Formats: sequence, C-alpha cells, structure tokens
Amino acid sequence: MAVNTISLIGRAGRDPEVRYFESGSIVANLAIAVNRRSKQEEPDWFNLEIWGKQAQVAADYVKKGSLIGITGSFKLDQWKDKKTGEDRSKPVVRVDRLELLSSKKDFDEASFQNPSAQVKTNDEEIPF
Repeated sequence: MAVNTISLIGRAGRDPEVRYFESGSIVANLAIAVNRRSKQEEPDWFNLEIWGKQAQVAADYVKKGSLIGITGSFKLDQWKDKKTGEDRSKPVVRVDRLELLSSKKDFDEASFQNPSAQVKTNDEEIPF
C-alpha cells in the first residue's frame, strides 16, 4: 500500500499566480511558509499547485500573509532548461483541499494597515 499525503498549515508568501486555460481549467500557484516548533528556526517553504474550483477560491481570497491549511500530495516537477539544456526539478505539493484559516478580522486589519491591498470581505461572496 502506498500513501502520498501531506497536510500543512502556513502563511502565503505571496499572492497566488493564476492561469486560465482555453479548456476552462484554472491553476493557482503560490508558496507557503510553515513555522517550525522553535521560533528561532527559519520556516520551511512549500510550493503549492491548486487546480479547479479551489484554485478560483485561492485566487479570490488568498493574499500574501493569509493563513491557510492544505491537504495534498507531493510531486516532483521535472523539465529541461530551455537555455542550458540541463535537467531541472522542483518539489511541489498538489493541493486536494484548501482551507482558509484567516478570519474576516485579519482581512479587515490587513486592509486597514495597507489600504492598497483591499480584500473582498462581503459575507455573501465567501464560499463557506
């Protein structure tokens, strides 16, 4: 029996990069920082790949600094560098489930401290 499951809780390191495809598919990519037990240690960073409806939720509601929880699987993206021809790879977590853990208050405070980073907070638009 093989199991490839990863669960993480962390803060978004940047706003999601979102791509829409002609087929109707959508993908969001971002990185999250996950703190270690000791505050003196640097956080671990994970690259996330989110597809479908959850990618749209990430695009609409996840901003740099948002606290999120994810469940997904580990994969290794591999490609040839176009310039050098060298084999390249990058570890990625393909997200199956995304949970928004920041509260509305967190969004309001972030908007108050940085008015240029306004976030939608209309309760009717939140999908949960």
